[in-house]
Amino acid sequence: MVSIRGWGACLAVVAGLAGFTDASQAASRIAPAAPQSHVLYASLGDTARAPIGWIEFCAENAADCKGGPTQARDIVMTQTAWKDLTRVNHWVNENVKPMTDMEHWGVVEKWSYPTDGYGDCEDYVLMKRKMLIDAGWPREALLVTVVRDRKGEGHAVLTVKSDKGEFILDNQNEDVVAWTDTGYRFVKRQSQTDPNVWVSLGDNRPAVVTATSN
Repeated sequence: MVSIRGWGACLAVVAGLAGFTDASQAASRIAPAAPQSHVLYASLGDTARAPIGWIEFCAENAADCKGGPTQARDIVMTQTAWKDLTRVNHWVNENVKPMTDMEHWGVVEKWSYPTDGYGDCEDYVLMKRKMLIDAGWPREALLVTVVRDRKGEGHAVLTVKSDKGEFILDNQNEDVVAWTDTGYRFVKRQSQTDPNVWVSLGDNRPAVVTATSN
């Protein structure tokens, strides 16, 4: 199990985050924009099936999956916000050890918070999302996303939607990068306006609804 000291460190990370940065803050503090050759935002397609792991996670963690229509919100990517993202990405990647769901739980697919210090890709994503939301970041800008990695295997990452484009927090990368720099094929993600509605991303072909890769 994660020690109390370990969770204390987690809370300290959350407490130290600046949280959501209001659009009125000075433009001079905004992090460098992505190169002009990048497509800043993924193309949204039709409504897609939610991953079964998300559905079962919500059945066990209803308070963390409250839905209902809300207004889409992007964060203002200041230097402070960028540092918060990299800090959270690094902390979770460093403190959670990879373990498949079969090794961990004896089942093929289970999404959960890695409270015992072990998890697979979805668990890293859920933890990062929770830490940022607890620090005051808008849920509408933090989107659980299913991709195909370079091997064509299912994988989950956290998309952070900002005024400077979409950036990815990934347990397979210590750096926070633009979505176009991941080398992944983006399949689907949560809608900004409802966490329990999922939308396809630029490719309407049928896709596996789980993300089982570490």
